[in-house]
Amino acid sequence: MSEREPEVDPTGNGVATATERAPPIRCVGLTKRFGEHTVLDGIDLVCHEGETNVIIGGSGAGKTTLLRLLIGLEKPTSGRVEIEGEDIGPLDEFELNRVRRKFGMVFQYAALLDSLTILDNVAFPLREHTSKGEKEIRRLVLDKLEKLGLGERVLDLFPAELSGGMRKRVGLARALMLDPKIIVYDEPTSGLDPLTTRTVDEMIEQARDIFGVTNVVISHDMSSTFRIAHRVHVLVKGRIVASGSPREVVNSERQDVREFIEASGVDLTPFRGG
Repeated sequence: MSEREPEVDPTGNGVATATERAPPIRCVGLTKRFGEHTVLDGIDLVCHEGETNVIIGGSGAGKTTLLRLLIGLEKPTSGRVEIEGEDIGPLDEFELNRVRRKFGMVFQYAALLDSLTILDNVAFPLREHTSKGEKEIRRLVLDKLEKLGLGERVLDLFPAELSGGMRKRVGLARALMLDPKIIVYDEPTSGLDPLTTRTVDEMIEQARDIFGVTNVVISHDMSSTFRIAHRVHVLVKGRIVASGSPREVVNSERQDVREFIEASGVDLTPFRGG
């Protein structure tokens, strides 16, 4: 990957100017407290366009709260979340829904509706948010499924009739139906066997290549992280303690970062040194 030009903010306020294209996601001093408990403490985070960003951390690190803040389901206590340069903190619910259209969500267990066919599951966002006719909806659903390696044969099946990997692809197809710019994956490989995990990793990168989206992956799966990440963000006790390429994070000077990664048992030899 080529090196990026340093980001410049001549205004000093963190908002993109006409000469600077704002990144899909930027967090500045993001803090979230619930009562006296600080869950996130001064998060600074940038997710660049077209990259796969993996946010890793153990249980209780604050990953879920960070995810909810990114898509506007929670308001920051202080600091801000910017989506394509727009601070979403002050927005009302109507305006937030406009911003959320920029996101597609792929949930931990695909979150498909068991009583609906694959066609109806994938078509759900179009029926809820557009006035397209059924013929057009079927065409768009089939187009997304075919691009993700599925096809017409699955349209009339139910989720229980598909493998775990196929359900993940259906969940991704549904997330893509409104043509979002950002796809967020919440623990996409949790509970999967190694073969299916690798298939899901390939799916995530395939979707980025085909649809030109920016990926944000919330994970604790270290092997998956180092297969797909352009940039890794390590979240420990509510703080981002390391951000960078896999090589940069593996070679971090912080002992807590190195210990967290090494505890996974993943072979880190390809990332050592340099």
